[in-house]
Amino acid sequence: MNKPALIVSALLATLIFAGCGGNADQTTPEPASATEAAPQPTEIPATEEAATEALATEETVVEAPATDEVTSTISYAAQIQPIFDNKCIKCHGIDSVKEGLDMRTYDALMAGSHNGAVIVPGDAENSVTVDLLVRGKMPKRGEKLTAEETQLIIDWINQGAQNN
Repeated sequence: MNKPALIVSALLATLIFAGCGGNADQTTPEPASATEAAPQPTEIPATEEAATEALATEETVVEAPATDEVTSTISYAAQIQPIFDNKCIKCHGIDSVKEGLDMRTYDALMAGSHNGAVIVPGDAENSVTVDLLVRGKMPKRGEKLTAEETQLIIDWINQGAQNN
């Protein structure tokens, strides 16, 4: 072993032994009396790696954001119809009524298409409209809905698809 490596090894060994509490001048703490709480030792990881591992094993609790967005009622007239007007109504109401689905009004939308209901109030998972939007099948032409717009429609349907 070369001289610098030997010095580094000796220094590391000294630091390790010193950190183990080999100091003879330390006094032993008196035991706590019956009415005093005994101090509890705190475990400190010896290395950065051990500290990282200890942090990784701790359970992290993530709370839902405290916003009104999650619990507020979504308005069909103010929030949903504008999405349909902007992205769907050209093929489902203005230029044509593809598959018999007219999206110009709430009542026409809820009447469904030639294939039946396209929205199941309270059940977005089983609503054809959501299925087609999520799979990217609709709209066929033009700009697709954003993730936020799609989620808004899902939330509206899950809230009961109210005409409000």
